[in-house]
Amino acid sequence: MALQLRPNCEYCDKDLPPTSTEARICSYECTFCADCVETKLHNVCPNCGGGFAPRPIRPAHEWRPGACVGRQLPSDKRVHLKYSLEDIAAHSARIRDIPAQER
Repeated sequence: MALQLRPNCEYCDKDLPPTSTEARICSYECTFCADCVETKLHNVCPNCGGGFAPRPIRPAHEWRPGACVGRQLPSDKRVHLKYSLEDIAAHSARIRDIPAQER
């Protein structure tokens, strides 16, 4: 099972192609750009409360059979926030000082 590689930041809707080094994901694959994670979310996923890590790059070249972006296509479904910006800010403020591994 491969990561979905969602195509956009759920906060600002910035395009995040499979090769983007700006993509950040939580353990549920919620996807945001690095800028939103740092300046708006303060490393708090607005959906689950977890932290973020850089999303890996899926290889463009098929180094092993079936294992490349051309064989396991990224998602084309854009995902958007289901919470208001005010709710997200309050959620982040409430738990951002708790280390991600302790949330």
